[in-house]
Amino acid sequence: MTIEIFALNFLYSLFATFIGGCILTVFLFWLKENIFPLPSIAGCWYFQMRTVNTAYSPYKRMTLGYVAMLWRVGNRIEGTVEKMYENSSSGERCYEEKNRTRGVVRGFVEKKYFSEDCVFLHVVENGHGRESTHFYELVVISDKEMVGSFISMVANQDGEVRWQRDKPWEKCGMD
Repeated sequence: MTIEIFALNFLYSLFATFIGGCILTVFLFWLKENIFPLPSIAGCWYFQMRTVNTAYSPYKRMTLGYVAMLWRVGNRIEGTVEKMYENSSSGERCYEEKNRTRGVVRGFVEKKYFSEDCVFLHVVENGHGRESTHFYELVVISDKEMVGSFISMVANQDGEVRWQRDKPWEKCGMD
């Protein structure tokens, strides 16, 4: 009789643990999808890079402006970029469509539950005369803004970068 009671209690405990685990799993999935979703970064972005350090002094304090089209699958990011604007020691210029350099974006989103989410992007740009590589480490401020830093293999540059949804270059015919 005691073995039967023990077996019955064991089965009840096993069943209760299984049901509790299922409820907890559904609840945590709901939290992840509805309360803590990945940031909405798909779509069009405009970003400006400002060089702080470089091995080539004419690039110091240079500002470059790009437009990017991004899409996200899970936490993976892909997309394209085009250089639209430059303000450097050689002057300020806007690039027309036929003169823009293009690049390919690959990266990922790192979900942070107790601070801002991070985005890491690697861009390979087919520049004038050679291919170049840029790496961005961004903090997601909102669905409309990301800020952070970049490093580039072009003249060993690094600096600040700001990504935004709004068009910042009215002077480039982007009103």
